[in-house]
Amino acid sequence: MEKKWWHDKVAYQIYPKSFCDTNGDGIGDLRGIIEKLDYLKELGADIIWISPVYCSPMKDQGYDISDYYNIDPVFGTIEDMEELLSEARKRELYILMDLVINHCSSEHEWFQKALQDPEGEYGRYFYILRGKDGMPPNNWRGNFGGSAWSRIEGTDLYYLHTFHETQPDLNWENPAVRRKLYEMINWWLEKGLAGFRIDAIINIKKELHFRNYPADREDGTCSIRCMLQEAQGIGEFLTELRENTFDRYNAFTVAEVFDNKPEELEKFIGEDGYFSTMFDFSIESARTGDNWYEMNQLRPEEIKKIIFDSQERTREIGLLANIIENHDEPRGASAFFAEEPDREESKTMLAVLQLLQRGIPFLYQGQEIGMTNVVFQDIAQVDDVASRDQYQAALEAGYSEEEALRIVNLRSRDNCRTPFQWSSEKNAGFTDGTPWLMVNSNYRKINLKSQQRDERSVYSFYKKLIRLRKEEEYKDTFVYGTFRPAYEEHNNIFAYYRESERQRIAVIANYQKESQELMLTDQCEKVLLLSLIHI
Repeated sequence: MEKKWWHDKVAYQIYPKSFCDTNGDGIGDLRGIIEKLDYLKELGADIIWISPVYCSPMKDQGYDISDYYNIDPVFGTIEDMEELLSEARKRELYILMDLVINHCSSEHEWFQKALQDPEGEYGRYFYILRGKDGMPPNNWRGNFGGSAWSRIEGTDLYYLHTFHETQPDLNWENPAVRRKLYEMINWWLEKGLAGFRIDAIINIKKELHFRNYPADREDGTCSIRCMLQEAQGIGEFLTELRENTFDRYNAFTVAEVFDNKPEELEKFIGEDGYFSTMFDFSIESARTGDNWYEMNQLRPEEIKKIIFDSQERTREIGLLANIIENHDEPRGASAFFAEEPDREESKTMLAVLQLLQRGIPFLYQGQEIGMTNVVFQDIAQVDDVASRDQYQAALEAGYSEEEALRIVNLRSRDNCRTPFQWSSEKNAGFTDGTPWLMVNSNYRKINLKSQQRDERSVYSFYKKLIRLRKEEEYKDTFVYGTFRPAYEEHNNIFAYYRESERQRIAVIANYQKESQELMLTDQCEKVLLLSLIHI
């Protein structure tokens, strides 16, 4: 494998709205990120991925962009962004922005012009089709529930939106659209970005016959994922995208890819792949399935098999981006240990599994202190548009309000979007104002300030683990060494070897509350790290 500058890095995702508020409006901002750069450096992060801060009506928390070239005033100014890039460079930190190019906001200038003349130049920037007998063009159901088509008022025309109705899909079949997007991407790279996290990129290629698919719900709709699985030719778009943008700047790219075909993995993250890496969603996919209203509780052995299979699948291809949680998923401790999410031993075990696998670890804000899911008492406390849509869909499907809310508490993206718990002070030290989203009530127990003073805390363990991964003596083994399962005959034991030409490191984690005895089959020369919480 040809070595790249990002291979040995640890990435950290910031959800700006919930990270650090410096002006008291209850919303995190760019100046808050600048203020915490030293904290991130001390933790051991190298790459900082910032979720969208572009101008947006915030119908989907910034993933509905109305202006790609400007910063939304709630987060600051373009000058603040430039200062952030400058301050990050001083600390040898690399900044990624979110790249949302499958869709834009319905308030974007392009879409507003399309509404004025749906069959004109800007109408061709989107997928706009005539309905059939007063109904949408087909039975595709969007990812947030309901039809993937919305009617343009006063016409029999409909526009396609894979996600929310305020997020019309961009027509990648139109070369003019692609050129506009490439210009924007290069503009940001010229400003000093190290690269991008690329949102929902698999969605840019559509099945252009726009035919119906067999219904998978009683309302006659079918998940749009059926169309995406059938669409052919995305590689041409992705190759052109890479060659016209990322390759010119040696940029790091991490792609959000669902439903990629296994045989195409090398094309995505191989030596000449479309992207530097992509997220490993294999556990999340197995846990959630296709039904939003159900959550599969995976057994430890199932989780172990998924992880080990993923490692084997990429062994000769490239490095995946390993995650436990992100802005779209429940908190890791709550997802993996639903019955006892507060156990610190569980949180440190997850840290070991993630950080010492083969791949590029992506931490999410608050993961390093073991933040957990919030419990919403009323749907009015929920901000996430997808959760509200699915809550309503659950009611329409016959679920009670109590059951629908229970499902939201399990699945809602707001679980990971509650404000960062900096301290035990008011609002967890996140803001002097009223937080835009409720603070988890456990912030007095789980917060950074208290953990910084405790050598046995989850935070302290994360720091030690990251430091170990970066030590010169072991770095090549952890980054480029092979991954080989070990002690597979033991239930609830996650064990594997990381091996290089000059050393072998055993990683052993106990996935159960009770202690286990394990007879080592090899002579152990040195113990590199123990979870201090256990002793």
